[in-house]
Amino acid sequence: MVETLDNLGQNEIFDVVVVGAGGAGMSAALVAAIDGARVLLVEATEYVGGTTAFSAGTTWIPGSMHAASVNRDDTAANAEGFLNRAVGERSSAAMRRAFLEAGPRAVAHIEANSDVKYRARPFHPDYLSEVEGSTLRGRALEPLPFDGRKLGRAFSLIRPPLPEFTVLGGMMVDRDDVGHLLNMTKSFASFTHAMKLLARHARDRMNSPRGTRLVMGNALIGRLLYSLLQRGVTILTGTKVEALHRGAHGIEAVTLSHVNARRRIGVKGGVILASGGFNRHPKRRDAMLPGADPAWCPGAPGHTGSAQDLALGVGARFGEGALSNAFWAPVSVRKRADGTTAVFPHFIMDRGKPGMITVDKTGRRFLNENTSYHLFGIAMQQANKSAPSVPAYLVTDSEGLRKYGLGMVRPGGRGLAPFLADGYLVEGSTLDELAARLGIDKAGLADSVARINRYAQTGVDADFQRGTTDYQNANGDANWTGPNKCLGPIGQAPFYAVRLYPGDIGAATGLVADTDARVLDRDDQPIAGLYACGNDMQSVMGGVYPGPGITLGPGLAFGYLAARHAVARGKTAHEAFALPVELHTPEHAR
Repeated sequence: MVETLDNLGQNEIFDVVVVGAGGAGMSAALVAAIDGARVLLVEATEYVGGTTAFSAGTTWIPGSMHAASVNRDDTAANAEGFLNRAVGERSSAAMRRAFLEAGPRAVAHIEANSDVKYRARPFHPDYLSEVEGSTLRGRALEPLPFDGRKLGRAFSLIRPPLPEFTVLGGMMVDRDDVGHLLNMTKSFASFTHAMKLLARHARDRMNSPRGTRLVMGNALIGRLLYSLLQRGVTILTGTKVEALHRGAHGIEAVTLSHVNARRRIGVKGGVILASGGFNRHPKRRDAMLPGADPAWCPGAPGHTGSAQDLALGVGARFGEGALSNAFWAPVSVRKRADGTTAVFPHFIMDRGKPGMITVDKTGRRFLNENTSYHLFGIAMQQANKSAPSVPAYLVTDSEGLRKYGLGMVRPGGRGLAPFLADGYLVEGSTLDELAARLGIDKAGLADSVARINRYAQTGVDADFQRGTTDYQNANGDANWTGPNKCLGPIGQAPFYAVRLYPGDIGAATGLVADTDARVLDRDDQPIAGLYACGNDMQSVMGGVYPGPGITLGPGLAFGYLAARHAVARGKTAHEAFALPVELHTPEHAR
């Protein structure tokens, strides 16, 4: 049930308190409720869903009950070997094994006992497909679409998707819908599919400010919320965790605040931190992500790191040794009409398609445009040390823009005027004119285009080996008739570009935990009653991004482990809630 803090009594007791209502936190709360616990889910913002609600909702779980439907050949040994080779010593092998073992159990447990349902994508390659043990299908799960009308008034609690990822004023579409909409004049099946979507959306808009057919991350959050409400979980939004109370038996209570209300809430089993990580922390961000403007972050606003500060106050510590402290994607930025900032992640729709290149200030290519978005973001920052590549410039011609779009500019080549007027999209009748308007080197750009045009003919990118892995080819154009699905010429005037920045899409560095998701102190001992999952926890991927959904997958698996351990602990915990406790306030708030 959705409550306000005023309606909870002082010193009221819950079995489990979960801090943060993103995908990991909601999953942990649901598992605890399924196991019979009295659960309190606390969210600092007005919405549930966190960054998961913005995402594709892809969940990387090797060996799930759905894997065999698309890939009978994958094995647990394959997945473990793949992670060992891809991640290596950047994370604990024991933690990776715990994830691989718990993930399939978590999927089966939640699906058997709730409205959360997944399916395997028929084709969704691991991003590091060149690494032995990778697969093309079976590990990436996606949530089934969800009818938001089932939530009634609670539908308004779900964080809306990014407007730039919807059409017609709030209609959500997934990758299958996009294909049907683009082909609706060429295929009767696509026409029928598109007409059903449009009719449903028209009905929705008569009673709702946006579409109620939820897909991708919104579908996952919708299913989780519906299941939590069915299980009677108490949900507080707009509520802050001010303190953790630690006594003789570990974390025994939390202090919560909302407007003028303040409550001390007892906890029998434990507190699970799933607040999204440090990405908007007022101090830690600058230290851990130097040079990355927070305006480039496309994540939801709740990941301030305040819950992690409380954990540090009771002895927790941050992990070390990751490839990067965050996961990255190239993003473009534009001011919306209402004055807010739109941050658009360039995942797969444009940069890797034929007729697209990315260049730096000198007009030169500096990376493989078809690499994963995480490696793309890292490469931008590394290259910037020797030649200005932040921003970088994603360049195409009129044909590339028409076929694939460019960031927030959708395919078709129409409606360009507002994007050109505010400078988001830059146009040049010649390459020299485009370079001048971007302020980049004309000769460098001309040379880069000439080189890519030669490579489009031969199919071989002699500079960056674009289109040489299964993952890269999957993000090219399957209908392209050239020798390389990722390489095409740039030559049809006018020419276009958007500016790209490295945007952090989630934290990779977080609190160190064990294989039960118990937060560890500086002596590697568990802090009794304190757990972490999602981006609050040190990533088992070690800052590497080996496949789609490698944040949501571990978030689900360790949320499951944390919840089950906390529930079991609560059933045997000593009733010590009246004992004197120590109040821990984060250092920056003192």
